[in-house]
Amino acid sequence: MAAARVLLLLSGRPESASFAQSVCGRLGAGPGLGPWPTYCGLKRGQLLLSDKPFPGASARLPLQRPPFCPFAALDQQPRPPGTELPTNRGVDLGVAIILQTSDQAVLLTRRTRTLRVSPNLWVPPGGHVELHEELLDGGLRELWEESGLQLPQGQFSWVPLGLWESAYPPMLSWGLPKYHHIILYLLVVSQESQQQLQTTPTSTESTERVSTGTKFALRLWLQHLGSVTSGPCERGAHVDPGPTKEEQNMDPLPPNQGSGKPSA
Repeated sequence: MAAARVLLLLSGRPESASFAQSVCGRLGAGPGLGPWPTYCGLKRGQLLLSDKPFPGASARLPLQRPPFCPFAALDQQPRPPGTELPTNRGVDLGVAIILQTSDQAVLLTRRTRTLRVSPNLWVPPGGHVELHEELLDGGLRELWEESGLQLPQGQFSWVPLGLWESAYPPMLSWGLPKYHHIILYLLVVSQESQQQLQTTPTSTESTERVSTGTKFALRLWLQHLGSVTSGPCERGAHVDPGPTKEEQNMDPLPPNQGSGKPSA
């Protein structure tokens, strides 16, 4: 079995999140829509999640899944023959960057219509995190690979926004899930404007489609914008201060101390 990317702290010791079970459900999510406050610890290429505070937890983030999550549906009903899911697989880890310019625009990219998974959707740049890769570095690498943007060192700040449980196919009526991810959304605030970053809004489609996870992340971004002037947002991310390196990396950084660099 591959190295665990998403770990759950449920009974005093970390265990790998199982592909076949909803992460939200394992963390005690009820029947509502959420989001559910989740304590999060970061390691290279890994997330450690718990519904309770634990030593080394560097942030409390909102965790949510779509209302049609197939893993939640499978957890709530008897499984008929033929619906067995693999028990030797874990949950994959992804990171997505909500890039905010100095004039408060955000960057979204459109997946091409020829892709087999989620074609023609507007999503933030993002993808898989390598096993020994810092999560911010992985997000910046994906930003560079998908948009060609490399943010100058020291000219951006960042803060975690939230966690999204993702499955594909996204609902049972489409078939049993083949992919299972936890997506960490990171807000990266650039000191440069949209024009300086040379991003141009484009649209050639008559119907625009935005993924459910992207809508969740954009709501958190709007809450964060409001909290900048009106105080902390109750349902948004909360970063706990602390002395460790990982906790310092999770804090919003001063504008002249943006860290991490994308890999080519």
